[in-house]
Amino acid sequence: MNILDKIIADKRKEVDLKKSLIPPGQLEKSVLVERSTVSLAQVLKNSATGIIAEHKRRSPSKLVINQGLNVQDVATGYEQAGVCGMSVLTDGKYFGGSLDDLLLARAKASLPLLRKEFIIDEYQLLEARAHGADVILLIAAILTRDEIKQLSETAKSLSLDVLLEVHNEEELQKSLIPSLDMLGVNNRNLKTFEVSLDTSKTLSKLIPNDFVKVSESGISSVEAIKDLKQFGYQGFLIGENFMKTDNPGKHAAEFIKALES
Repeated sequence: MNILDKIIADKRKEVDLKKSLIPPGQLEKSVLVERSTVSLAQVLKNSATGIIAEHKRRSPSKLVINQGLNVQDVATGYEQAGVCGMSVLTDGKYFGGSLDDLLLARAKASLPLLRKEFIIDEYQLLEARAHGADVILLIAAILTRDEIKQLSETAKSLSLDVLLEVHNEEELQKSLIPSLDMLGVNNRNLKTFEVSLDTSKTLSKLIPNDFVKVSESGISSVEAIKDLKQFGYQGFLIGENFMKTDNPGKHAAEFIKALES
């Protein structure tokens, strides 16, 4: 069993348990469900930098990245830095995140928030909406074409933007569905955890221009972004590069300044 299979097996149990504790009707009563969402896709289209900054404490490949920061400070710092959006990891077992992180980030920042999660059930979309997310992530590697269609259409009905993540051409071909806003290419191989920006470059020409192109993982330099922009990318998800520092917001601000110069 590879790490992705393990995560998904655990996630199915977790979602079943949560459904039994907090029924969908209860989530629908959340005050945040009434909130108007902000489209990350639109923000990226109008941005010169396209930075989506991530809050991530740890990962299966890196173990601890940064356990010492609170998410409110990170959210405030990122917003002041002028990022386009913030990605918040909500998986507990493997990434040390939670839905509370999303809620706390929402309380501090008005920028678009992405719930970074292994989504396998419509219930998780309602959770995202009820905890202040504007965007959800769907991962092609763990979903069938029908599931991608169903989940993305449900997300749109909840006024959530959809970022769909692919790793290769096969995943991309099954995923080209009108109810997606953004197509993200993850440069990290989820089976080996090796990273190569060539993945984004190779797949860029296969992504129709109706979708905002986002490159994810392994982006640590201004040069890499300038390079990827030539392949039509408008969004760049950066996590570890900022989170491994003692002040992610400050580093994001310096990075954006260097990118604009």
